[in-house]
Amino acid sequence: MELTPAQQLAMHKSMVRIRLFEEAAGKLMETGQMPGFLHLYVGQEAVAVGVCEALRVDDYITSTHRGHGHLVAKGGDLAKMMAELMGKATGYCGGKGGSMHINDLSLGMLGANGIVGAGVPIAVGAGFRNKYLGSDQVAVAFFGDASTNIGAFHEAANMACALHLPVVFVCEHNMYGEYTPTEKAMAIADVVDRAAGYGMPGVIVDGMDVLAVHEATLEAVARARRGEGPALVEAKTYRFYNHHGIQTLGVKYRPDAEVIAWKERDPIFTFEDRLVEGGVASRDQIEEQWAQVRADIAAAIEFAENSPYPEPSALLAGVYTAGGAK
Repeated sequence: MELTPAQQLAMHKSMVRIRLFEEAAGKLMETGQMPGFLHLYVGQEAVAVGVCEALRVDDYITSTHRGHGHLVAKGGDLAKMMAELMGKATGYCGGKGGSMHINDLSLGMLGANGIVGAGVPIAVGAGFRNKYLGSDQVAVAFFGDASTNIGAFHEAANMACALHLPVVFVCEHNMYGEYTPTEKAMAIADVVDRAAGYGMPGVIVDGMDVLAVHEATLEAVARARRGEGPALVEAKTYRFYNHHGIQTLGVKYRPDAEVIAWKERDPIFTFEDRLVEGGVASRDQIEEQWAQVRADIAAAIEFAENSPYPEPSALLAGVYTAGGAK
């Protein structure tokens, strides 16, 4: 499907929103202005945006510990996101979920997840719900390459295929599971090789190319909507920063040349070159989008900083069970 100039500019802006939100949040964390630590999505923006642009608002996604980018790409509110990361009452989860539990059910974003691979069976559950109710909604599971070594992934993939569920598995293959290179944890180079074992098609795409990701996802989503079952999209991508945070924090485990080579393929800047070369946008239009997002990020930070912390009385709000047997 041919994308209009407006759609392509919207995809560019969405990637910029992810990049600037993540970098701002990472700096706030490392200067002690934000509690805890964050797993940043910088470098992988083309995957989240390429996938989510192929979805409807009522389609479901599940995420990972590196989940801010997925929520932004699905249309998340930057101010509510920043407030949640700062532990404020105005955040998505009332300030009690933080980075690895952030969600927006109104957008079909069923949540980030701090447990490796745990979002995959949740997406399969959403897919089961869709088929059971006769809905044409689709569920997408985002996960990393290391997640495919976890039992939950295998059980979920098997169930989705056995029951012919409308699920799209999106593997963000960024070459590392925390600090461990993929080749030291897997005997295969491509996760997509596992798809045939469950009985679903799989495809490898350039995860640094938002249009390539989008095209592959469109096909997988259309297949799922038609009732033809799951598919796996493996996006070869790379995270620019450390496992968590921006600085290396004294842990060096990737060759400098490797990092530099991947950064030269920055998914935002390469897409900008294509937009200009194709006559879709001018450099001025592109810079205007960056300026607009910078202003939005500044406003989100101000909103979060001026928001109150949750009251002690809200401690058990949203908790399904509290206390022991009487």
